[in-house]
Amino acid sequence: MSIAELTPNLIAAPHEVGLSAKQLKRISTTAQKFIDEEQLAGAVTVVARLGKVAHFEAFGMMDIESDKPMGKNTIFRIYSMTKPIAAAAVMILREEGKLDLDVPASVYLPELGELKVATETEGDLLRLLETDRDMTVRDLMRHTAGLPGAIRYMSGQTTVDKIYREAGLHRLHECDLQEMVERLGRIPLLYQPGTKWHYSIAADVLGRLIEMVSGQPFDVFLAERIFQPLDMRDTGFYVSEEKRNRFARMYGPKQGGGLQTMDAPEGGTGQVSENSFIQKPKFLSAGGGLVSTAADFTRFCLMLSGRGTLEGKELMKSESVQLMTRNHLPEHLIPLDKKPDERYAGLGFGLGVSVRVRQTDWIPASQVGEYGWIGGASTEFWISPSDELVAITLAQNIPFSELSQTLKPLIYAAIFKK
Repeated sequence: MSIAELTPNLIAAPHEVGLSAKQLKRISTTAQKFIDEEQLAGAVTVVARLGKVAHFEAFGMMDIESDKPMGKNTIFRIYSMTKPIAAAAVMILREEGKLDLDVPASVYLPELGELKVATETEGDLLRLLETDRDMTVRDLMRHTAGLPGAIRYMSGQTTVDKIYREAGLHRLHECDLQEMVERLGRIPLLYQPGTKWHYSIAADVLGRLIEMVSGQPFDVFLAERIFQPLDMRDTGFYVSEEKRNRFARMYGPKQGGGLQTMDAPEGGTGQVSENSFIQKPKFLSAGGGLVSTAADFTRFCLMLSGRGTLEGKELMKSESVQLMTRNHLPEHLIPLDKKPDERYAGLGFGLGVSVRVRQTDWIPASQVGEYGWIGGASTEFWISPSDELVAITLAQNIPFSELSQTLKPLIYAAIFKK
């Protein structure tokens, strides 16, 4: 199999899976418009239905300066789209009886067993309270653990911000996963576990959890239990030398119009380094550390859409996929407390993915039950179980591009109505 391609039994003509070729063409013309108007350097788009890919196209350039066109096998920094992969790894271990979602996380990570909760401050003094209950593995997966966001506290001036910096949480690139958890064990929580939704470093803690429970390094576990079974050949924590000619450059808006190259932060740390993603990092971020291709991530999504099975191989049980991709937040924590509000209206959160719990005016076509997530450099995937529909949009642009939200109603409109 060519790296750029999917196996023939995963490909279908649009009409064979109930999609309109004419409507899918609008994806192509819209994506090309983003390129022509210099909103993006390039992009790759994928649409699949009923387990088969009906649209897979590349547009524009992966490297403008070197005159390299975007290819179907281009490698992207997928940043926070790493989170669902880490969540799948946790679910695999749960199936094997090696962990429980509702036991304290400290059962597996003793460093987190004595945490207190920060309350109001008086000058430079911080008042700490006992936790009402322990954070659980489920809390880590749904961002209700009380932990901070890794990047937010780099320059803040509150007492809590300063404590996080003193613990070295603004220098995660210097840590391995064990060191990160040890540092977290020395800081207060932001809130009582289970009482708020706060997008956080909790996803990265899952990487260490997986190591402790499986007895394997995080990257080895992902490679052996997910990437190899799904034939995700180009997915990992860095781009090897022989593949760097397929690694997309990062772009952003240039003052006065057009695009310019941008520094690409190392996954999960917010730190910029000339070696970001081209050398194996010390910090293997479960929250944002992976690179991948459209074909690789499509195979992961088709496994989820196929309720844990791809091409006859069961990676996860159907029950695990259903548990992972349903909402786990109580009603009072919906919608997600994340900006901009409009994008997150109507969303709850599952285990590593957002889940639409009600329709909104933002994209009325979006179906209740749709799940997915984004990566900070303009990558996104979403899956509608009721339509057996998968969509993936990959670009490398900061700030986040509007391409994926522009394409979503076009993709839903391509479904033949009964």
